Amino acid sequence: MGTATDKLLEEAILLPTDERASLAERILQSLNLPTETEINRLWMEEAEQRISEVEAGKVELIPGEKVFAKIRTRSMGQSIPKFC
Repeated sequence: MGTATDKLLEEAILLPTDERASLAERILQSLNLPTETEINRLWMEEAEQRISEVEAGKVELIPGEKVFAKIRTRSMGQSIPKFC
């Protein structure tokens, strides 16, 4: 952090809790991040797309046991088994 940022942080930390929370919220809003509602909508679209792909036979489902076996093997530094 630069000196101006450090000074601003030092001053912000001295604010009462409710004012710090309000300031933090306003700073986060200035980042234009997606809202919780927007994130939920995007995940719903993703889930619906994945369901459609499964129902249309466009993707191959992999049993959880095989996925976890691959993860265990990878974490032990061994070769990774194929799912086929």
